[in-house]
Amino acid sequence: MNIAVGTKNNTKVKAVKAVFHEAHYTIISSDVQPSVSKQPFSDEETLQGAIERATLAVRKQQAHIGIGLEGGVFVAQNGGIWLCNWGALVDRDGVVVVAGGARIPLPAEIGEQLRGGKELAEVMDEYANRCDVRSNEGAIGILTNGAIDRTTMYTHIVHLLKGQYEHQKKGWIDR
Repeated sequence: MNIAVGTKNNTKVKAVKAVFHEAHYTIISSDVQPSVSKQPFSDEETLQGAIERATLAVRKQQAHIGIGLEGGVFVAQNGGIWLCNWGALVDRDGVVVVAGGARIPLPAEIGEQLRGGKELAEVMDEYANRCDVRSNEGAIGILTNGAIDRTTMYTHIVHLLKGQYEHQKKGWIDR
């Protein structure tokens, strides 16, 4: 079975490979461009990006399923900015399942820069004094002092997607 991942980002591709073992699946990373902004700024926009990545990848690669993983931020009711991430699995028959992941508040100085129009990846590189944080531990890794990294965070989401999809394909859902 072919699985298209709607990104070339190694942390996201590794998350898919951790759940869909390559002995049973062919994993194809696919550079796709969802219509959302480079820095999604709401749960809704981040989820839309994940669904579009999965949909575009499954079509582009003519795969059995596509997986889209999208990171973003949202403004909480107290005005603080929080990290969010979403995933979507789309199959060639049009079945769509979605799942969200970890949420943590961002330090105020990061939030201010995001409100000013900067992308989280750029801000995190400056904040951590590192290069390409998004392809390594991610903001979650920096802000949890390495307790969880970006690949682990997305692996959790991919497990949720796979489990829901298997559940749905077995016909156990009464809808």
